[in-house]
Amino acid sequence: MCDEPCKTTPVTTPFNTSRILFLIGVIALLAGVIDPLEGSFAIAAGSGLVTLSAYMTHDKHRENFLFSFILIIFGVFFLFFFSSLGGFGDGAVLSWWWALLILPYPLGWLLAIVLVVAQMLRKPARQRT
Repeated sequence: MCDEPCKTTPVTTPFNTSRILFLIGVIALLAGVIDPLEGSFAIAAGSGLVTLSAYMTHDKHRENFLFSFILIIFGVFFLFFFSSLGGFGDGAVLSWWWALLILPYPLGWLLAIVLVVAQMLRKPARQRT
């Protein structure tokens, strides 16, 4: 035991957690494009990780990342819901107009990619003069 108040030092990690979450999220966003139906889970998870990373670093685009995440989740939900009902078109119960509810999925993905590219092109704060 310490006779005087013990000093504790904060635990420093050799890696930046938010940066790793960001990179894993970007990889998942890009890997999910190979097959948009089955890859939608990877895209949704990647968007969630990028959003979490943006909130951890207090990024100025964190609300936009959250909006793209919500769009992706909404679109992916309806993608699988309509797929379970048999899809759209001539032989299906649903008309093509129902496909508009899937549109937020690619729009959210596109917004996430634009935000990721904008974030990667931005100079770090320590390099600004």
